Amino acid sequence: MSFLAPLIVTTIAGLSTVLGSLVIFLKWKECHVNRFITFCLSLSLAVMIGLSITELIPESTFVIITNYKLAKGIFFCIFTFLIGVFLVFWLNNKMNCEMEKQDLYKLGILSMLALILHNLPEGIATFMSSYKDMGLGIKLAIAITLHNIPEGITIAVPIYYATKNKKEAILKTLLSGLTEPLGALLAYIFLSRYITDAFIAIVLLFVAGIMITLSIQKLFPEALKYKENRFILLGMGVGVLLILLNHFLL
Repeated sequence: MSFLAPLIVTTIAGLSTVLGSLVIFLKWKECHVNRFITFCLSLSLAVMIGLSITELIPESTFVIITNYKLAKGIFFCIFTFLIGVFLVFWLNNKMNCEMEKQDLYKLGILSMLALILHNLPEGIATFMSSYKDMGLGIKLAIAITLHNIPEGITIAVPIYYATKNKKEAILKTLLSGLTEPLGALLAYIFLSRYITDAFIAIVLLFVAGIMITLSIQKLFPEALKYKENRFILLGMGVGVLLILLNHFLL
């Protein structure tokens, strides 16, 4: 199969992240803005935690233990996950934004960094699946699109409501999405020499540590600030449904 078709499939899946950013163009009454932000944050944390628990952690752990045997594999899994956890704490302490809504902006930037790391190996997986079997690649791309849209919301909504700058929110979401075709290019150029199943598993387990910590430390407390508990439950419920649909397609 040619290089171009799998790259197009991967690019479309990656750019679906930008679709999530388009929610910032919705017009809300001032009294409903807090509910909208609460819903988006809750949806995002449900998708991040759901993906990590049901997909990234079990699949990556299996691959690592298979490659490095039980004792060494478990050590690598715990160590890699904890690096992701500590990275979120370190980045949060280092980021100082001189803004009125500092926490919300920091949340958007941290989400962008986490999802860039997540999308890179995801792009590799989509490209390689499409390269070997276009039908499988398209199926995987559709599933990725379903969780990329709320991931785009995770980045765009906090940044927009902190800065009121639509361009910045969309550009940062686009940057995250473009790492998927970048992953495809890396796979095409370097796969045979550098990228292995174990390497991808280690990266994804590292990302799981980032996403779970980000969700618990930042997304959930930020959602609670708006005191709209019904919309927290609604957002989480929709997020869980998206994860179930994602696994159904896979």
